[in-house]
Amino acid sequence: MGEETKVSKYAATAVGLGAIIGAGIFVLSGTAIALAGPEALIAFILVGIVAMIVAFELGELGSIMPGSKGSSYSFVYKAFGSEIGFVTGILLYFSLSTSISVISLGFGAYMAGLLGLTTQMSHILIAIGLIFVLAIVNLLGIRKAANADMVLVIIKIGVLLAFIGFSMLLLFGGRTSSSNFALNPSTSGIAPIFAASIAIFFAYSGFQAISSFTSRIRGGSKAAARAILYSVVISMVLYVLVTFSLMIMAPASSFKISGDPLSTALQYAHAPQWLNLLVVFGALVATTSASLAMMLGASRLLYQLSADHLLPGYLRRFNRKSDVAVNGVIISAVIGAVMLFSGNIYTIAAISNFGLLFSYLMSGLAVMHFRRKGVMSEVRMPLYPYLTIVATIMLIAFIYGMPQIAITVGISMALGLFVFYYMMREAKDKKVIRIKLFR
Repeated sequence: MGEETKVSKYAATAVGLGAIIGAGIFVLSGTAIALAGPEALIAFILVGIVAMIVAFELGELGSIMPGSKGSSYSFVYKAFGSEIGFVTGILLYFSLSTSISVISLGFGAYMAGLLGLTTQMSHILIAIGLIFVLAIVNLLGIRKAANADMVLVIIKIGVLLAFIGFSMLLLFGGRTSSSNFALNPSTSGIAPIFAASIAIFFAYSGFQAISSFTSRIRGGSKAAARAILYSVVISMVLYVLVTFSLMIMAPASSFKISGDPLSTALQYAHAPQWLNLLVVFGALVATTSASLAMMLGASRLLYQLSADHLLPGYLRRFNRKSDVAVNGVIISAVIGAVMLFSGNIYTIAAISNFGLLFSYLMSGLAVMHFRRKGVMSEVRMPLYPYLTIVATIMLIAFIYGMPQIAITVGISMALGLFVFYYMMREAKDKKVIRIKLFR
């Protein structure tokens, strides 16, 4: 593959930023504050640190398998085989395709507010329109999508800096109150912080899209690893600054679970109309960019599952010229549209997170597997195995603290996938494998 057909490290970083910046800042930041009050800042930092460790892990795994298109799934499949690989892959795919719903619903909320539409159905219809427009963009090819994402990322970071700048003027101009940061007993403590962390966890997941096309990045696995790390660090800094800015503009107690928290804060602070319009424009760009990158990652994961013969062959339709998984894009768009009807933003995000957390947990175990086997890679995560152990403990804690509906849906899916796997294995008349775990 010629260098001219590859994307740069910065374009790859833009794909990661495109998937990360949008859901967390423009859509779920208000939900995090509603759940944990001012301590939502701790949640964003906590999740950011865990995401950074996972980014190190995926960087090392991507270096071992630079040609993989399935991100965490491919790493788990390579390390542990088809059984747990199949379960991890489907759960992760469901997470990514459901994330498209969350982000596009945020787009619908901001666009509806701009048009003066107030019904939830208007939000959903607008979101459906966005999903299918972006499906067409993805079908144009990975290189076009990545370059488009770089432009979108530059625009929305500029808008966020304007938003943060306005909040700083309020802060240093004495036009805010310390009571905005007052703690509420109902939203203080470890449990609310974990609730907020779980709600926003998938908002950091966009960097995973980078590891699905490592072989297409100039500079190989080292450049891909740097792009993953850059996208997480930049996003965490922006998340914390914007969340702090939201509470400068409005009391933490005023935030609710909604898809347009930045507009709500600006209205509360009586911001000038031009800034309101600029932020709405930035939110539309951000959610568009995030949906674009998430759809890219989901479609390539579905293709890889089929390429490994764990899903039907028609999902292996891949346009080599444009480097896009055609049927994967179409199916991901349909699932994203259908999931819009499953509940509010918090409910959909919580359901999405189970597969994501599970895949990250298994990725950490995959790093341990390859290290134990003595597999050498160009990129190696620092402070091994201590960081991996910390991330493993935190991921298990996040799963344990998930809302009941998310745990129910996630465990039901996992059990169903195990049953389906063994039914298909039996239909293929495969020999049963018996391994003695203990002497």
